Amino acid sequence: MRPYNDQEVPGVVRRVVGNPEFAQAASRLVMPAFLRGTGFGDWVTSALLRLKTRHLQTVSDCQLFIADYLERLINETTQGLTCSGLESLDRQGVYLFISNHRDILLDSTLLNFLIHKAGHKTCRMAVGDNLLSNELAADLMRLNKSFIVERNVVGAKATLTVLMRTSNYIQHSLDEGASIWIAQREGRAKDGWDRTDPALIKMLALAYKKEPDPIVSFLQRVKLIPVSISYELDPNAQRKAHELSVIDHDGVYDKSADEDLQSMILGLLGQKGRVHLHFGEPIVGAIDTPEALASAVDVSVMRGMRIYPTHVAAAEALGAKLGDEDQADVPELGDVMSAFRAQIGGCPDLERDFLLRQYANVLLNRRALGAREAPGV
Repeated sequence: MRPYNDQEVPGVVRRVVGNPEFAQAASRLVMPAFLRGTGFGDWVTSALLRLKTRHLQTVSDCQLFIADYLERLINETTQGLTCSGLESLDRQGVYLFISNHRDILLDSTLLNFLIHKAGHKTCRMAVGDNLLSNELAADLMRLNKSFIVERNVVGAKATLTVLMRTSNYIQHSLDEGASIWIAQREGRAKDGWDRTDPALIKMLALAYKKEPDPIVSFLQRVKLIPVSISYELDPNAQRKAHELSVIDHDGVYDKSADEDLQSMILGLLGQKGRVHLHFGEPIVGAIDTPEALASAVDVSVMRGMRIYPTHVAAAEALGAKLGDEDQADVPELGDVMSAFRAQIGGCPDLERDFLLRQYANVLLNRRALGAREAPGV
């Protein structure tokens, strides 16, 4: 379940840069527009990658290499990446970050990028084993300090064993000085309704089950930081709307073999408007149940969410009655709103409300929890 270690890096890097899917995706970032998506552009990209990665020997080497390209990607696919609250965290501190979950790769990648730029050590990131069916995706994640959380386990005893192993690994990582990121629930909140699953809290506290009160001991030992991740545009909004519509109609959605990988690529390369991450204050106090701690995380996450004009416009389109306190935290950007309207226009009628709810629920969830403090820039 662990990430790759330094000794494994050279072989994994060779495997990654030799993968045609990787060359195709990377060419869209590094090649001039007229060469993107062409066989020649992919070949040149692959040759350049082999040249530029030949000296990568450690996980840190890989992350520093990726950081330069990630900064370019952020500049090309967002209208600005901002954060707040990070200045309050100790650069030498060890934290358990729990955030809402919207994008398979970007949520944790942007968090790691921001803490790296601020002088912190990057953290280890929890990912579900459902993402490992594609070797390329698995290699890229494990090179980037991701560890594997098993999901498809059958039987109560096997499930408890897996949960205990995950909890112990997280405790072990924190004890040896490695911060951790984990999403507040299994899978992305495709409907935009961000709430923490108490089962996650129960899993995290399993490592402290021998203590008189595991939740209290967990909070005393761990600096738990809720993180709020706000996207003005979601490049995968139409894909999510389609999936939710199929589930609503058929009761089940059968995902294609490469669907997660395609979602990762679209999330990375698609336009996202403005993006904001807010790092909340550590959760402390007399909290002794999983449900109470989950609720405290929810309030902190929603209080830190940035409400964009796309969220307000979606809520209005769904007929929500909004008050003065339900307005956007920042002014409209014309090109972003045009892209938002294009998403709506390109969505089949039966799927349109599912797309609108993804955006509107950011605002409606914050209002439902009474968490209306907008984060600073």
